[in-house]
Amino acid sequence: MCGRYELGADALPGAWKAPLSALCRREPAIKTCGEVFPTDVVPVLANSRAMHPRLFAMKWGYTLPDGRILINARSETAARKPLFAQSINCRRCLIPASRYFEWDKRARETVKYAVGSAGAPRFYLAGLYRLEEGRPVFVILTRAPADSIAFLHNRMPVMLPPALAADWLNPECSADMVLERAVTDVDYSACEPVTLSFLSPTGQA
Repeated sequence: MCGRYELGADALPGAWKAPLSALCRREPAIKTCGEVFPTDVVPVLANSRAMHPRLFAMKWGYTLPDGRILINARSETAARKPLFAQSINCRRCLIPASRYFEWDKRARETVKYAVGSAGAPRFYLAGLYRLEEGRPVFVILTRAPADSIAFLHNRMPVMLPPALAADWLNPECSADMVLERAVTDVDYSACEPVTLSFLSPTGQA
């Protein structure tokens, strides 16, 4: 699962710093660093109408008819779900991240973990987006967890290295192919959980 992630100082490559500054001037509510929560507005990479990658300000989470917020989608079944079928063909996006967070409950304590790729200051989370009242919103795709972090949760976000990021945004590349390569070609053994803190069950993460 992915319920929170972090935007570190190096989450975006240097080439995107100027576009990010321009985006911040247009979208003052955008969050560009720190811990990201559902419904936050953050920088996300997607194709423009001219099919060139660019930064957009997007809110994390689809709003469902009953008002609930949906933040994740299963990568294995998204193409077959009416809610995601169109997006997986033509509205894919990349969510820059430095690490994501997960929690492990132990007796009377909850341990907060940060999960990142060892030696890599950044990666992209595979996502889908749609428009709600003219504004883009996104969900993060999830998959079965890597062995090294399976004790934390039975799902984890799909993490894409730069080599796969361009293919994910390319509508001519099969989404299934890119997702399969993300599972088989990415060295998830390098994903290391780092304990951040111990909290009481009523504490705030």
